[in-house]
Amino acid sequence: MGNNLLSGKRGIIFGALNDMSIAWKVAERAVEEGAIITLSNTALAVRMGTVAELGKNLNAEIIPADATKVEDLEMVFAQSQDILGGKIDFVLHSIGMSPNVRKKRAYDDLDYNLLQSTLDISAISFHKMMQVAKKMDAINEWGSIVALSYVAAQRTLFGYNDMADAKAMLESIARSFGYIYGREKNVRVNTISQSPTLTTAGSGIKGFDGLMDFADRMAPLGNATADECANYCIVMFSDLTRKVTMQNLYHDGGFASMGMSLKAMNQYNKSFENEFKDENGHIIYG
Repeated sequence: MGNNLLSGKRGIIFGALNDMSIAWKVAERAVEEGAIITLSNTALAVRMGTVAELGKNLNAEIIPADATKVEDLEMVFAQSQDILGGKIDFVLHSIGMSPNVRKKRAYDDLDYNLLQSTLDISAISFHKMMQVAKKMDAINEWGSIVALSYVAAQRTLFGYNDMADAKAMLESIARSFGYIYGREKNVRVNTISQSPTLTTAGSGIKGFDGLMDFADRMAPLGNATADECANYCIVMFSDLTRKVTMQNLYHDGGFASMGMSLKAMNQYNKSFENEFKDENGHIIYG
């Protein structure tokens, strides 16, 4: 049951692929809270995913577009304003992909052409999105733009690879563009650093199951789910957060502030229960 937090607002949700997507959950919650929206993803993602089902359920038109192409983004913002009947009030950037991760390239053996693709898709697209919107004057005053990030922008986490570089750039873009957009148009720009979440993209990261389990043991509140992230996004889109901008907001159950938790320490100690030493004092693991 919604609380009409987004009543009368218009939004664009980039990145919904299937019902595992955070963007999918955000789209559902936005409409539940009274917004009208359009959905956008690449033409390939629209064909391969189930976003058509989401569009039908939410009465939301789908605009296939490549977010790395300025002309495609211009088309999304122009069509969205026509479809929704006015300027946009909120935008979600939920776009991320690393060809190096998909090809299992180690961080010290990156393909640099693929690295450029990672940065363009996962971070530079965010800058392009806002630059297009600003030049078109497509966002209403006090509008809200949110991109999804991850703590690997600040911490080294095994297996996250060059996506960590992309998230660091994403957060920097939010600060730099957020200052300009806020100063000139009263539009706020933030990133949400979400817990590791089982999505189609996330499942491709090496050791992702272990990463999720570790984060859940470390975070005092446990991992934040996709549904909970959607709730947070709704608050950031709403008028309740009008003066919040240029922030990277951790939504991870407290993980980002932890060093060692009791659960993680217990698991660590348990790993030594079957430890034995040979006659020379060398550790033998059972």
